[in-house]
Amino acid sequence: MTLSKSQTRIINAMDDVSLSNWRDWRWQIRHCIRDLETFEDLLGIELSEGQRKAFSKTVEKFPMSITPYYLSLISVEDYENDPVFKQSFPSPAELQVTRYDMSDPLSEDKDSPVEGVTHRYPDRVLLLVSNVCSMYCRHCTRKRRVGDRDFIPDKETIGKGIDYIRRTPQVRDVLMSGGDPFLLSDEYLDWILSELRAIDHVEVIRIGTRTPVVLPYRITENLVNVLKKHHPLWINTHFNHPCELTESSRAVLARLADAGIPLGNQSVLLAGVNDCPRIMRKLVHKLAYNRVRPYYLYQCDLSEGLSHFRTPIGKGIEILESLIGHTSGFCVPTYVIDAPGGGGKIPVMPNYLVSWSTNKVVLRNYEGVICSYKEPDSYEPYFCDRDCEKCDLQLKLDDADEQKALGIEKLLADHDRTIALVPATNERLSRRNNDE
Repeated sequence: MTLSKSQTRIINAMDDVSLSNWRDWRWQIRHCIRDLETFEDLLGIELSEGQRKAFSKTVEKFPMSITPYYLSLISVEDYENDPVFKQSFPSPAELQVTRYDMSDPLSEDKDSPVEGVTHRYPDRVLLLVSNVCSMYCRHCTRKRRVGDRDFIPDKETIGKGIDYIRRTPQVRDVLMSGGDPFLLSDEYLDWILSELRAIDHVEVIRIGTRTPVVLPYRITENLVNVLKKHHPLWINTHFNHPCELTESSRAVLARLADAGIPLGNQSVLLAGVNDCPRIMRKLVHKLAYNRVRPYYLYQCDLSEGLSHFRTPIGKGIEILESLIGHTSGFCVPTYVIDAPGGGGKIPVMPNYLVSWSTNKVVLRNYEGVICSYKEPDSYEPYFCDRDCEKCDLQLKLDDADEQKALGIEKLLADHDRTIALVPATNERLSRRNNDE
């Protein structure tokens, strides 16, 4: 894997750095860029006095932390318009708090039955296992926590969340988030996953991480071997722009996919970063090519300090119109608004249902072609009385039985109690049945 010119320049500008420790994720964390002087020195740029003053005011409330790897992706020639720069470097616009902004717009804290758990949806919970991120994204929905003391909850604290899940049988899906779960050690992550996997009613474990984007060196072979032990496991990452899919990122996505881990991506629609149909189309195509399914496109939340990133919802609809029908269906993410107040994700889609009557609907396709679809004149379920609470029908919800024996095999199989095979036309059997 070759280094870019920018990475080589940064390595040369840093003290006591080699190729091996550049690719060491712990070294990257220890050398995160947190001050303006280091930022300027490593990129070889010099900000104006006004920019310096604005920076100082902004980081008092929302600190900066950028991994050397992610810093190396900034295009120095036009850094102020660079999508990586905008996602990582503090902007004075973050201090513009509107009357609609909230510190906790999704009411995660209010929907927390125990520390570290948010239980909003009926069958799934959010388990916060870390307060540490590899970098501070400027558009973070949990911006209220940026600058808090970085810490990893101890086993007792995380154990309380796991115990809540253990005592709540309707929970079948656990999403691990933070911070970033992959900032935990392999051993600690293995312990958490083992505890969750031991709960019978937990069917699926998901992990949300941005390390493939900002710290791909974290996805080591050893980490992947730990993850493989706990299938079924899903990973959602967070690419916002096609330029983030570098050679290093693509390599670790392949490593995860080759381990049998389904990958999804959650993008945030950000003004000046990816609010362009051409950019988003390129992003979803690059994701799909690297075996990552575009999962969600988020409308930017009403968190404090994010108003300069927010677009009209119409911009998201425009982007979906440029994708639906124009590319593969699995390349189209679901555009959602995470409802303020904790209402959960609300899909927002273009309207393809033009009108309808009692037995016909009028639809339009992505080209604008309008057609009608004839509905049945009458529809009555043939066997269902719609009384679900008293349902005693055999719905065949379980796996089909693959162990059905046929013919002589039935007589030889220990699991089958058949002792004789009698032709249906046997007269003796017919007389016996008639006598009964």
